[in-house]
Amino acid sequence: MRAALMILLGLVIGVIGTVNVMNALGARNPMPKAVMDTMGYHVGELKDAIKAKQCEPARVQHHLERLASTASDITPVFGISEKTFTDDAGKLQTQLQQAVQAAPASCEALVAAIKPVGETCKSCHQQYR
Repeated sequence: MRAALMILLGLVIGVIGTVNVMNALGARNPMPKAVMDTMGYHVGELKDAIKAKQCEPARVQHHLERLASTASDITPVFGISEKTFTDDAGKLQTQLQQAVQAAPASCEALVAAIKPVGETCKSCHQQYR
């Protein structure tokens, strides 16, 4: 009987500990993932437009502007103060602003405008992911 109570007590303590750990993991900052998911959505929309050869200037401009806006959140949201990270984030913002200002009116122009953006994203993801 005593052994059964000890096993039951051990199981209860284990469940309580598991619940506490799961709550702590769930309380992590969701913003970095949200920023990357948002950027991924807009990049995906631009790539889909290129594949479909339907690069409507207003739609393209909308997604480029949203990308530029979201990219400005990268440094404060991630909270990484390494110079290489902040430099890459700044480079991405600059490239996106240039793409917005270029206002690509064709799929070929869009491909040329987002190519440096994709390269910067890839570089950062290889280093920090």
